[in-house]
Amino acid sequence: MSQQMPSRENLTYTKETSIRSYINPLLIRLVYPLGCYIVLPSYFGKLEVTGQDNIPTTGPVIVAPTHRSRWDALLTPYAVGRLASGRDLRFMVMATEMQGIQGWLIRQLGGFPVNTERPGAGSLVHTIDLLSRGEMVVIFPQGGIVPEIEVERLKPGVARLALEVETHKPNSGMKILPVNIQYTDLSLGWKTDVTINIGKPIDVAKYNQGKIKENTRKLTAELKTALQQLQEKTPLSQESKEMIMV
Repeated sequence: MSQQMPSRENLTYTKETSIRSYINPLLIRLVYPLGCYIVLPSYFGKLEVTGQDNIPTTGPVIVAPTHRSRWDALLTPYAVGRLASGRDLRFMVMATEMQGIQGWLIRQLGGFPVNTERPGAGSLVHTIDLLSRGEMVVIFPQGGIVPEIEVERLKPGVARLALEVETHKPNSGMKILPVNIQYTDLSLGWKTDVTINIGKPIDVAKYNQGKIKENTRKLTAELKTALQQLQEKTPLSQESKEMIMV
């Protein structure tokens, strides 16, 4: 989401842009235990999560994970979702992933589409509305899968959305939660080990004074630093580094 984002008052629903998301209470009670207790532990080797005490128990939160694999979309709820925090997650998902049966399932579990190249007003308004109601929304700040070891330059959309919420609802407690997901083998073969480090939430309110463009830049920079520091908590082996660089 690198383009200029319109302010909240300039974002209006139309028949074409109206976006909604939904959590199917019956399906989510089935999918979460199935994924967390059977699918992920069966496929991966060691699954380690640190920092779950950093997950805010209330208030609006953008969960901002690194994005090295499609598995990230399952591992994020495993580490941060209802079985870990008691909170349900909403997901901003690339529109191309919202097709067919997969798209139906994603929508039932709180996902909603966004065009990452040209975000529509509906997706942005819906995200702001969810956060204004105190929800947790997962947004990958890199915008797509980036397998490199170092945390690449982040898109400004996460910071901009968080600042929009804080601007129009001061003292909302808006937070950004950095999450670094690291694999020992990015070919993601069977029994690959995974480490998920959850950082301390970033308080958005401290960036709510002055020019929005500069505040967005500073907040994005803090998030990037936080993600990189979480990466450094679990150094990759030399063999893994060489595999990633090939």
